[in-house]
Amino acid sequence: MIGRGSARAAIALALSILAATSGVVPVSAATPDPFMGSAWSQSIVLEYRWVAGAAPPTAIKTAITAAADDANASRRSKAPTFDYATDATNGIGYGLSAPCGVNGLGCFRRTVPTSFSVYLREHGHRFDWGTLRWCEIERVNGCYDAENITLDELGHVLGLDHHDNLPDESDYGDAVVQQYSRARPHDFYNAHVFGRCDWATLQQVYDVLTWSTLYSTCLDVPTELSISASRTAVVAGSVVTFTAVLGVNGTGRLSNNVASGRTVVLQQRVAGSWADVFTMVPGSSGTYSVGLTMRSTSDVRAVFRKPSGEGLRGSSSAAITVTVSAACTTTLCPQSTPGSTR
Repeated sequence: MIGRGSARAAIALALSILAATSGVVPVSAATPDPFMGSAWSQSIVLEYRWVAGAAPPTAIKTAITAAADDANASRRSKAPTFDYATDATNGIGYGLSAPCGVNGLGCFRRTVPTSFSVYLREHGHRFDWGTLRWCEIERVNGCYDAENITLDELGHVLGLDHHDNLPDESDYGDAVVQQYSRARPHDFYNAHVFGRCDWATLQQVYDVLTWSTLYSTCLDVPTELSISASRTAVVAGSVVTFTAVLGVNGTGRLSNNVASGRTVVLQQRVAGSWADVFTMVPGSSGTYSVGLTMRSTSDVRAVFRKPSGEGLRGSSSAAITVTVSAACTTTLCPQSTPGSTR
């Protein structure tokens, strides 16, 4: 992470960029962060300890620990989590020995699948643009938030490259993983959760955390909806159970997923037009079901409308025709038997 006060022409730290990238260069504000290098295994725990002889002061330790918790809580994916352990092989260090180049407030190394390290510069470090002040130690305008900077570096450890901002940086809040950090009191200087375009990439690379986890609005993921009926030929007044499955067909690990806990509506064709009948009840593994009393032959389908707060597209299932015959009204009607359709 480079200080916002440094020149735009400053070259980002070699430790903060890997030459080989597997992501696509963003072309708009609503594009996920690029991804660098290789991915860790899903859901593993990356343990860290303080580097011997370069342990941070208490206030910075607290900020780093909080940043690890922030990463864990806001990754919204099966990306690795971070945890402190005294016997860890990965180190987080602080101070004069930080190998962060000329303009770096913080830096990192990652060697997947074996190790990583993170360093922060010491409070009071002299740059060509001024003196580094950590807000956790000296809360003044112009200070940098160590928790935010650490979260940025941990995002790099997970594989996130710098977000590509619009020229006016109006989309700066879409990502924490930035090439240029902001100082207090500028907006987002103390952002403590991954932005929507950070966790969009984490979801593509590592998959969503659970089937009910919301997809980032920095994504535009196609969905597909199927429907089945317990019976397609019944007598009038019979109840037919309809079951829909909502699938997700995105890129990376977001292909062949299912989406649970959403709103799926059962529709019936009435006088040539589709009308909502019931909101289907969510089940497990992307299923939704509801029973409908059939009075006449009709077409039925399921609909998932694009949600306003999630990066999923809407979709509709194919229609199912349920044929309904008149109920028996004579005294010679056959008796119902177990398993029959009457």
